[in-house]
Amino acid sequence: MMERRLYERFQLALRTRVEVVSSGGGRVFEAQTRDISAKGAFLNTREALPEGTGVRLDLAVESERISKLTGAQGLIKVEGTVVRSTPEGIAIRFDGESKILSLRAS
Repeated sequence: MMERRLYERFQLALRTRVEVVSSGGGRVFEAQTRDISAKGAFLNTREALPEGTGVRLDLAVESERISKLTGAQGLIKVEGTVVRSTPEGIAIRFDGESKILSLRAS
């Protein structure tokens, strides 16, 4: 089968806070990425969300190198839409722009 993705996907486990912003929003839960690309991610989670559900993600980037350079960890904030839901988790397509913020080390 030919690969259809336009963006390279990386196996990367990032702690993720998921906030549902559509479909009776207000739910918040924790998850972890299984893989991620510039345009989406697959999240390992027990929370099932229907396709089309809008979400906000806070992805914590924990890197010793970033910490040494900046004294902080990174936080990527992005909005997206659920495009697939499986027993293992949910696939999210990122919408629009993302923001990368600094998290001061405690």
